[in-house]
Amino acid sequence: MRVVQVYDIDNKTYLFKLNRSEEKAVLLLESGIRFHTTQYDWPKNIAPSGFSMKMRKHLRNKRLEHICQIGVDRIVDLHFGSGEATYHVILELFDRGNILLTDFTYTILSVLRPHKEGDKFRFAVKEKYPIDRARQESESPSEQFLKDILLPLKEGSSVRKALLPHLEYGSSLLEHVLLMAGFSKYPIMHKDFTLPDIENLAKYCLLAEEIVYMAHKGLLSTGYIIKKKIERINQEDLLKNEEFHPYLFKQHADDLFETFDSFSSAVDEFFSNLEAQKQELKANQITDDALRKVERIREDQQSRLKELNLKQETKVTQAELITHNYKLVDAAIMAVRSALAAQMSWEGIEYLVNDAASKNDPVASIIKKLKLETNHITVLLSDSCIDSEDSERELTQMLVDIDLDLSAHANAKRYYVDKKSAAVKQQKTIESQEKALKSAHKKAMVVMKEVKTMNTISKARKTYWFEKFYWFITSENYLVIGGRDQQQNELIVKRYMRDGDIYVHADIVGASSIIIKNPTGSEVPPKTLNEAGTMAICYSAGWAAKVVCSSWWVHANQVSKTAPTGEYLTTGSFMIRGKKNYLPQSILAMGFTFLFRTDESSAVR
Repeated sequence: MRVVQVYDIDNKTYLFKLNRSEEKAVLLLESGIRFHTTQYDWPKNIAPSGFSMKMRKHLRNKRLEHICQIGVDRIVDLHFGSGEATYHVILELFDRGNILLTDFTYTILSVLRPHKEGDKFRFAVKEKYPIDRARQESESPSEQFLKDILLPLKEGSSVRKALLPHLEYGSSLLEHVLLMAGFSKYPIMHKDFTLPDIENLAKYCLLAEEIVYMAHKGLLSTGYIIKKKIERINQEDLLKNEEFHPYLFKQHADDLFETFDSFSSAVDEFFSNLEAQKQELKANQITDDALRKVERIREDQQSRLKELNLKQETKVTQAELITHNYKLVDAAIMAVRSALAAQMSWEGIEYLVNDAASKNDPVASIIKKLKLETNHITVLLSDSCIDSEDSERELTQMLVDIDLDLSAHANAKRYYVDKKSAAVKQQKTIESQEKALKSAHKKAMVVMKEVKTMNTISKARKTYWFEKFYWFITSENYLVIGGRDQQQNELIVKRYMRDGDIYVHADIVGASSIIIKNPTGSEVPPKTLNEAGTMAICYSAGWAAKVVCSSWWVHANQVSKTAPTGEYLTTGSFMIRGKKNYLPQSILAMGFTFLFRTDESSAVR
């Protein structure tokens, strides 16, 4: 298959769009994580990265010749092209991962993650990729090999942990081997694993080698996703994807699992589902943030209104206290005024008030603070004299600022006026906050709507071969195709027209070559012929010129590319042998419809 295009999903994930004849595939590479073909439509970056552009430059139209593993390491080598025109894309699936583009000599042309490994290896442009660095295949672990590893272990050491660095396969296959040999997944040395067990383990290591061999030869044709059931209160249980494997290992035999036609399909499904969950979490987070913002505005409004209500109540209470204690208030006003009129100092007045209060003078006792710089005093008033019969009622005491220029009743009136001003302000606040809340709610709805249209990963629909042409399905379920240009006119006749098909054309310049696919070879109904004739007229120069012309049809065996002697047929032009069957006059009218297919789960409902 040849490379049509290279795309990047993010800074470490790339898509290779491949094509061969009518076959298409998309290969996904993620640095350090995975590579597999994908059936999903992944969101691509609008502007390709520099690394993508470099791969496009060297790999477009190159044929993917070979994919191999370097040594027995987690390194994949993809060969594009042949001979000195060969390019290698090397994918490292360990540590932080890497993707490198090299020429036929493995000289690095571009690298996703330039770095050094000690003083020995440098991964940068113009450096040579060290093929020999990869771990090479070794012999199957013998009984002596296992003894050399396990016997020096201290009591209580993990057998599994000790073996892993020395084997060519991972922990899942090792656990499978241990279980098949009759041990637990995590045997402990000298406790449930002793010297005689090593001989037994060596035999079962050959089983692991066999599974690895089958994987290398492509003999493992299925893939598995291991699932875990998550119970939810008052909701349907959720099945979460846990692991994926090319083989159903013994440790997962009793687990929930889903089987796939290939390991690549299983990996594709696993990561696509994982990415979809991430997208869903991101969408939920954005939605929650938008709703929280609305809630914060609502809470702020309620707090503000509560504050304004309290302010009004306070003003009314202060006015009532002044009214009910007007004699004391007037007496306090007159006392301070008299002292000021006598040109006493502010300190002297304060001393006089405090001295009188210490002698329980009723007027001086209510004066708690002098604010002579603003011509005010603060008095402590209570409603103890309002209703002496109600002895159980809780007394109200409040500090009230009194203007010395006003009488007690004038001060009370000022507080009532302040209350009315607060009420007016409250009403305006309510109106403005209602608008603010509506605006915030509207913005939240817009955000939530945008979230619904966020890039999601959905399974890509298979594109049918005829979709590259003009096409429609007639009222009698015949497929009709037409060329979009002269090259496609040539293509559909040469490659796709078969015996039994009908060729339809119009007597006007630029008309499309139309073919009615008739695999059964039975007679095509007149209605289908007329609909195909309308298509031929509409996909011609007559549509723009609003000119109606005649259309006609012939059998496939009447269409030839052989021109009469001395004549030449241009691309997209054909010689018609025999009689043309003209169709009734058509009108320049076309329609469109939505053709969709329901999901299997929806079809059940």
